[in-house]
Amino acid sequence: MIVCFDIGGTAIKGAYARAPGDIAQVPRVPTPTADFEAFVAVLARIVSEAPEPTKVVALSIAGVVDPDTRCMIVANIPCLHGIDLATELAARLSLPVVIANDADCFAMAEAGFGIGRGHDVVFGIILGSGVGGGLVVRGHLINEDGGYAGEWGHGPVSATRAGPLSRDVPRFACGCGQTGCLDAACSARGLERIDKHLHGRDLTSEQIIAEFEAGASKAQETIDVYVDILSGPLALLINTTGASVVPVGGGLSNAVPLIDLIDRETRKKTLRRFKAPLVVPAACRIEPGLIGSAILGFQKVARI
Repeated sequence: MIVCFDIGGTAIKGAYARAPGDIAQVPRVPTPTADFEAFVAVLARIVSEAPEPTKVVALSIAGVVDPDTRCMIVANIPCLHGIDLATELAARLSLPVVIANDADCFAMAEAGFGIGRGHDVVFGIILGSGVGGGLVVRGHLINEDGGYAGEWGHGPVSATRAGPLSRDVPRFACGCGQTGCLDAACSARGLERIDKHLHGRDLTSEQIIAEFEAGASKAQETIDVYVDILSGPLALLINTTGASVVPVGGGLSNAVPLIDLIDRETRKKTLRRFKAPLVVPAACRIEPGLIGSAILGFQKVARI
């Protein structure tokens, strides 16, 4: 049995997995963001209550394992930041521990049980409060040992002229410290920034998408600029990785007409001439973090 967790800044979701597709969830628990001992105690209790002997503990987390130091980089859970979490938990729980970024676990879930099943290379992307991603090749996560692969939301690549009318667009400042990241321009907040720059309005991303779906001209222009900024870098990543499917998660993935437009524009810019849809809404809509971490946990068992 694997005990898997999906750990966010608000809540810890836990589950017992007899197989990647056989997962029984337990009640979620508030995340002790500032108290490491309390954090470990929550995990230890859930592990101790497992109905069968536990072989591995697997975590999906909104953070990154630094590949050089093995320490966590976690903005919204301060008690974990800077800690070699895998080593600490393995010692305290007396069990092997595997940790992966939440976007990586999303990509694993889609590769194993979602829209990416049967594809050799799956690049799963998140379009929501941020822009992220994970890369899975032949069923294995590129970031198995931590790292930044798939973090396509960061880097100064955002276009400064975009859309059919070639509108000027500033490079927005990003929380990572750089300017011109897709995370700052193509997240939900980024969509709002583009709309405000073009039209001087203070609309939410939900309002912009609703207007776009209703055929409003201003929202259409905003979406055209947004998609132009996004689709070029995404096409480059598809050329580089050889991905044959790009499942999309996050809040913006619920806007199917938007995803359809991203798909059409991205396929125009890739070297491979894809006839079937390439950028598509994710199929694993319920708990991909738990599913993905369970898959990684069972892969860990196979290596032990």
